Amino acid sequence: MTTPALETKYVFTITARIGDVVIAGETGIGVRRIIPIIGGEVTGAISGKVLPFGADFQTIRPNELIDLEAKYAFETDDGAIVYVENKGMRFGPVELLQKLKRGEPVDPKLIYFRTVPKSRPGTTSIAG
Repeated sequence: MTTPALETKYVFTITARIGDVVIAGETGIGVRRIIPIIGGEVTGAISGKVLPFGADFQTIRPNELIDLEAKYAFETDDGAIVYVENKGMRFGPVELLQKLKRGEPVDPKLIYFRTVPKSRPGTTSIAG
């Protein structure tokens, strides 16, 4: 039995603007960071603006693995509100992850970074 190929279709790109990182402290499994999402844009077959609320909630484990969970929303140009949830993880060599923390450039091919995005429109007109 062969596994069918996964077919995907590009729909849109979200470019989010972020606020200052808040360090919420140790959780027992790692350090919790909260990164506010303060706006942005959506471009592609669906376009609009990222609404100025929501956040990326991260837990940085002692081995530098980062658990990610972002929740936010955007409004399409025709007024539909779309809820977005991304869950995932980022991991790589410690020295490269520390460079990322400092805002230094790192070749993305050297970092394992995967998310599972879900979006839920508030209207069926863009649900596909």
